Amino acid sequence: MKNARRTWLSIHLTLGLSIGALLLLLGLTGSILVFYLEIDQIINPQIEPASVPYQMPAQQDILDALQQAHPTRTDPWRIEQPMHDDWPIMARYYTPVESVGKNFAPLMLTVDPVTLEVTSSRLWGDYAMTWIYDLHYSLLLEKPGKIAIGIIGLISLISFISGIWLWWPGWAGLKQALKPQLRSGKARLNYDLHVLSGSYGLVFLLILSLTGAALALPDETAMLVKPFSDLSSSPKIALNHSENASRITADQAVEIARQQFPQAELRWVETPGLNNQKAWRIALYQEGEPSRRFPRTQVWIDPLTGEILALRDTKQDTGGDVLMHWLHPLHNGEVFGMTGRILVFIAGFLPLILFVTGIIRWLQKRRARRLVTSRHSA
Repeated sequence: MKNARRTWLSIHLTLGLSIGALLLLLGLTGSILVFYLEIDQIINPQIEPASVPYQMPAQQDILDALQQAHPTRTDPWRIEQPMHDDWPIMARYYTPVESVGKNFAPLMLTVDPVTLEVTSSRLWGDYAMTWIYDLHYSLLLEKPGKIAIGIIGLISLISFISGIWLWWPGWAGLKQALKPQLRSGKARLNYDLHVLSGSYGLVFLLILSLTGAALALPDETAMLVKPFSDLSSSPKIALNHSENASRITADQAVEIARQQFPQAELRWVETPGLNNQKAWRIALYQEGEPSRRFPRTQVWIDPLTGEILALRDTKQDTGGDVLMHWLHPLHNGEVFGMTGRILVFIAGFLPLILFVTGIIRWLQKRRARRLVTSRHSA
C-alpha cells in the first residue's frame, strides 16, 4: 500500500509541476471566454445598438448593408441574430484575403440593428477576446496547438484522479473530510484549500477536461463514438447556377425554413455568395437543443428556386449526434443557462488555486525534509 501511495504521489507531483501552469492558463482564459461576447461589448462600446429595445430589421437589409460596406467580398456571409435585445447583429465573412493561409481567421463584423451601420470590422485573432479564444483553444499554434490541448486535457484527468486517490478518506470518513472548514496554521490552511478545491471541484474539472479534449480532437472523438452510434454529417451540395441569375431574398429563404420548423427561433442566416454557388443555410433553435447560440437544426435552400435541398432536424438525432452536440455547450456551461455559465466561470479558477497551493505544499514538504536531514547530519 505504501509503495502504491508513493507511486501515485510521484505521478500527482510530476503532473502538477509539468502541466499545472498550463492548466492554470486554460482555466483562467476559459473563465473569460464564458462571457467573452459581453466583455467585448463592454470594452468596445461603439458596437452597442443606437437605442434599445429595437425591432429587428429584415435579413435582406442586413445583407445589403454588409455588401455595401464590403462590395469586393463576394463569398458567403454568415449573419448571427442577437442573443439579447441590447446586442448588435454579428456577421462573419470566412474567406477574407487578409487571412489567407490561416486555419481560422474570418472577418468579424457588427451591425447596428437600428441604423444598419457597420460598427466594427475586425479580423479574428486581431482583437482581445478572439486572441484569448485562440490562446485557450490552440495556444496560438493552430492545429498543432489543438492537438497539444487535447493531449493535455486527457493527461490532466490522471492528475485529478491521482489527487482524489491520495486524499480519499474512505466512505466512513468522507462526510468529515468534506466539511468546508479551514484549519489554522499555514501548512494546514494551505492543505485544506488544496484538497477542498480538488474534492468539491472534481466533477467540474473532469467534465471540463473531457469536453475540452474532445473539442480539441474532434476527429478522434468521432472515431471513438462511431462504433457505438452513427453520426450525421453536413450534406455535400454542389450548385451550378449563373452568377447573374435572379435569386430569392434572405427573408424568403428564412420563411421557407420556418415553414419546416414553425416553432423554432431563427439564429443564423448563411448566404449563397454573389456567385450563387452555395445554398442558403438557415440555422434555427428548437426547444431542447443544448446550445441556443449554435443550434443544429438547419435547412439548406436552393438560392434560385427556393427548393429545400436538405434539412437536419435535431429531434431525429442519433445518440452519437446528441453526445457531439452537447460537448461545446457543456464545456462553456451554456446548456444550463446562466447558472451553468457562472459555475463554469468559477470552475476556471480551480486550477489556479490547486497549482498555487500545490506548489506551496511541495515547497513546505521539501523544506521539512531538508530540516530533518540537517538535524540527522548534526
